[in-house]
Amino acid sequence: MSVLISGSLAYDYIMDFPDSFKNHIIPEQIHILNVSFVVDQLKKNFGGTAGNIAYSLKLLDADPIVLGTLGTDADEYLKHFKKNHIKADYITVSQQMLSSSAYITTDKDDNQITAFYPGSSAEALGHSIESIKETVQMVIIAPTKKELMIEHAKQAYEQNMPIMFDPGQQITALSPRELALLIGQAKMLIANDYEMKLIQQKTGWNARELFDHVEVVITTLGEQGSIIATKDETIEIKPARAQSVDDPTGAGDAYRAGFLSGYVRGFDLKTCGQMGSVAAIYAVEHYGTQNHDFILEDFERRYQETYGEEIEL
Repeated sequence: MSVLISGSLAYDYIMDFPDSFKNHIIPEQIHILNVSFVVDQLKKNFGGTAGNIAYSLKLLDADPIVLGTLGTDADEYLKHFKKNHIKADYITVSQQMLSSSAYITTDKDDNQITAFYPGSSAEALGHSIESIKETVQMVIIAPTKKELMIEHAKQAYEQNMPIMFDPGQQITALSPRELALLIGQAKMLIANDYEMKLIQQKTGWNARELFDHVEVVITTLGEQGSIIATKDETIEIKPARAQSVDDPTGAGDAYRAGFLSGYVRGFDLKTCGQMGSVAAIYAVEHYGTQNHDFILEDFERRYQETYGEEIEL
């Protein structure tokens, strides 16, 4: 059950602001914004879209293959992958630049402000999907350097590999033509509801016209669940309920891992979405994006408790 992940590898510096951003931003003065937030917690975690998705996929007994780059500070991340039995065969290490880093501040309303330093990802061009020796059942093109997303999507498409396209934070960096091309090469498009509106605005395609270019559109709605749509049906996925909400960072990546682990097992779209929803709650119940843990029996139990259906993994 190999899933190839093209995306970022980064260190996340996660900070908690014990108030609401809205209380400190004056809308009519936004053109001269100059504000400082004093945080009461700071933690360094393993992150990046590729790392986060791979981590949860491995917990779900899939075989993630990460195609990415780390920097001169790679040792800590590589040891983490080795400890969790995640392949690092296709990860290259820069000898000149630090790894990518995300600086994420979350307020008490779970709003987030993120600054991202691309770091060693600037040296990632030249990684080729053609070098992958394993049999790949699914490819996810997740946010990273936009040129790399375009290159890897083209390579996967030319090899007839099914693609899930996750433009995420790179929607603004991609031109309308680039965004349309990437969607057209994919089997599935996944984004949150805000990002989906941006995609429609940038491509000029409405919700119905998207299906002229991609088979499956997955819209995540945070604590409201998700919607999985094809040209012929719309499936509303009820959210799983977390026992606590410690940190929403990484929930979306965990959802993608849950969905993909179901998809490569041959499950239907509804079951895949429900698996994504259950995987996501493990992430929000723990601080950081790769600090949650579970065994398959526990996942199956929470799935049954949430949806009243048995699942065998």
